[in-house]
Amino acid sequence: MSIIIKPIVTEKVTKESEVLNRFGFVVDKKANKVQIKKAIEAAYGVTILSVNTMNVRPDRTTKYTKSGLISGKTNAIKKAIVQVQEGQTIDFYNNI
Repeated sequence: MSIIIKPIVTEKVTKESEVLNRFGFVVDKKANKVQIKKAIEAAYGVTILSVNTMNVRPDRTTKYTKSGLISGKTNAIKKAIVQVQEGQTIDFYNNI
């Protein structure tokens, strides 16, 4: 079971990584903060100061089509925002 699914690369997370040394990841829904911290430290070789997690609910959509009303939803995910020790950084593009 892999705890880290993928890094989050958006404008908001990129700005936080430059200013506050915080990086975002999509992680396994069942992982806790201690497991996330150990997995990121092992994968990227950095020291983690704090881990904040959030469960993101699925987005529900409805579409009106010829065959009738179609409803669907996206998958629910868990995000983790980790703060790295000052002077260290995580480079996503070299570890993909």
